[in-house]
Amino acid sequence: MERALVVGASGGIGAALAGALAGRGAHVTRLSRSDDGMDLADEASVAACLGALDGPFDTVIVATGALAPAAQGPEKTLRAFDPAAFAQLMALNAAGPLLVLKHTLRLLPKGAPWRFAALSARVGSIGDNALGGWYSYRASKAALNQLLRTAAVEVARSHPQGIVALLHPGTVDTPFTTGYNPPYEKLAPARSAAMLLDVLDGLTPADTGGFFDQTGARVPW
Repeated sequence: MERALVVGASGGIGAALAGALAGRGAHVTRLSRSDDGMDLADEASVAACLGALDGPFDTVIVATGALAPAAQGPEKTLRAFDPAAFAQLMALNAAGPLLVLKHTLRLLPKGAPWRFAALSARVGSIGDNALGGWYSYRASKAALNQLLRTAAVEVARSHPQGIVALLHPGTVDTPFTTGYNPPYEKLAPARSAAMLLDVLDGLTPADTGGFFDQTGARVPW
């Protein structure tokens, strides 16, 4: 039986991913800040929550993130840039998933396949940035991409059958995207989750460290 861990399982996409994994027969462990007090901006909290688990896990997905600190929105102009807000997003969106990998590595088998994925975002792509704005969110996701890309290189030396991947889930219809109205239909959480799991299922160790959208296409750095 597949054993899966979903961090951020109380959120829209996280809950959908946990449900989709359970629906295909996986034993799913769910962690979140609201239900378990797991604060990705606090390493002691991450270490305590993950230290209480026993492995091995076949699949670990980090489905956390924030567009902006509470009561704020993404900066649309340079004048609106706030260093304190930037630091908060870097801690949650970039360092947080890396801390999860740091503290789940002991739960991932060295001699068998496994997948570790974190939700990134296309707006974190430097090459795809033609609109500007959203300084802190863009930068935090770009930093996440680099951190996990770097970790993938290191982890492959000790866990050659493992995959570390960055996934763009599409624009999903959740509270996270309330107020954001793209010129196309948002994906239902269940649809995005199914697509993301299909992408993960199609990856091989040669893809570790890669950045993929919900269709499986590579996203430029």
